[in-house]
Amino acid sequence: MKNVYPVIFTPLHDEKDTVLVEVPDLKILTQGYGMPDAMYMARDAIGLKGIDYEDDGRELPKPSKLNDINSANGTFAEDGEGYVSLVDIDFTEYRRRADNKTVRRNVTIPNWLNQEAEKAHLNVSKVLQEALMSKLGVSR
Repeated sequence: MKNVYPVIFTPLHDEKDTVLVEVPDLKILTQGYGMPDAMYMARDAIGLKGIDYEDDGRELPKPSKLNDINSANGTFAEDGEGYVSLVDIDFTEYRRRADNKTVRRNVTIPNWLNQEAEKAHLNVSKVLQEALMSKLGVSR
């Protein structure tokens, strides 16, 4: 699922080139050092929040329209002049890259096949992962 959220970026113009980041629709506050890092941090925070919502079975808030977000009303309004921009996220792709926790699954295979796999020094878990990705037409 792809989406685009309005984000308020507030540069501090300090020695670290700090940029404060707010995603009002998702109640996210973060920061980056320079705009490329701030954009990365915004996308990363949105992706993590999306995984949390999905794992909890909650629906993500719909993004506001760009014109409905006023940087003067943002959390960091007193820290400097902010501006609003859009940040896109592909939640499916983000989960594929970021959610690498392992899940234990029991599988049943015939003993003779297990013996052959052991003789060949195959990592059955890895073979299963590769087969599932091939069958589903997905990649890392």
